[in-house]
Order: sequence, then structure tokens, then C-alpha cells
Amino acid sequence: MKVGIVNYNMGNIGSIKRKIERIGYQTVVSSDEKTLKGADKLILPGVGHFAKATSELKKYKLWNFLFEEVLIKRKPILGICLGIQLMAKQSEEGNVAGFGWFDADVVHFNITDQLKYKVPHMGWNNVNVMKQSLLFRDIPESAELYFVHSYHIKSHNKDDVLATTNYEYSFASALEKDNIFGVQFHPEKSHDVGEKMLSNFLKL
Repeated sequence: MKVGIVNYNMGNIGSIKRKIERIGYQTVVSSDEKTLKGADKLILPGVGHFAKATSELKKYKLWNFLFEEVLIKRKPILGICLGIQLMAKQSEEGNVAGFGWFDADVVHFNITDQLKYKVPHMGWNNVNVMKQSLLFRDIPESAELYFVHSYHIKSHNKDDVLATTNYEYSFASALEKDNIFGVQFHPEKSHDVGEKMLSNFLKL
């Protein structure tokens, strides 16, 4: 099986590639749609500004390509950090539209106790699973995973929410719908738990 990592110059690509290859799968990192078409599963990473990300994806002609691969061909995809945010309808970060695969928006943290809760939300935090999913198979309840983000998903459909995390208030930290998966945290930086989660996705 070949795993396609979408490269639009804004992802934590090296760490993801190494982790997947350590698990035992072949990877292809590319911004070329013809190359990515040969992948069995896709990973959409991302670190940075939402509006810039949409611009880069369109520049490399990956925007329409991903719509076809994900919605028409039903290819499994995992969005990581900015990757999950791009799957929402729109973001406050640049006020631009996302893919709209989830009925969700991306909003900035609205923290009241700024002494206790710093933004960006950075470090280890619990992830509370809300429904059964193969993505979280054999992962301990309330496992800790690694986060780095200032914006988060606000889901309007509770059925899409796979997991939540509390940072002064609860927010959706993982979403799942059909062949589409997204996580706000970084599994590639989350040691054994993150590796197990990536392995679960690759075995779907």
C-alpha cells in the first residue's frame, strides 16, 4: 500500500513521512496530482495560516483534485492540525472558505483566563473519545496527545465529532465522517499513542 502525503509547502511532512515508514508503509510526498493519484490513502498535513494554505493548494491544482479523490473516489484521507481545519466550511483565520467536508467552522481560542491558558495551545492534552472508531482502536481512554494551535474546530454536527479536548472549554479535537478523518493534534509527535493512531488509519 502506498500513502500519499500532500505537499503544499505548509506541512510537518518530514516527521509524518518518517513515522509512516517506521510503521512499515511506503510513502510518496508530492504536490503533483498525477503522482498522488497512485496513492491508496492520503494525508493532508498543515502548519501555518489557513488562507495561505488554501492559496497554496489551489496554486498546485490540488484543491479540485482532493475534492475528486475524497468525495468521488472515496479515498480515505487524514487531516492533521491545519489539515483538519481545511476540511471545515470556513475559518476566521483569513475569512476564507475551506473544503466544507464537515459542517464546521474554524475559530480562534476565546480564552478568559489567559494566565492559566496560553494561546497557542501547545503541549500534551487529553483526548476524550466520543464514539467508537477504528481510528482510536486499542488507544487508552483519555490518552494524551501533542497539540500546537491557536484556532480550533467548532462543529455544528455532533455526529461528526470523534473526540474532544478541554482547554478552558471543550472543543472538537477529532472528526470522522465516512472516509474522511481529521485530528487537531499531531500524531506524528505523540510517541507510541500517535504511532498507533496512524497505524490504525493505514489499516482501514
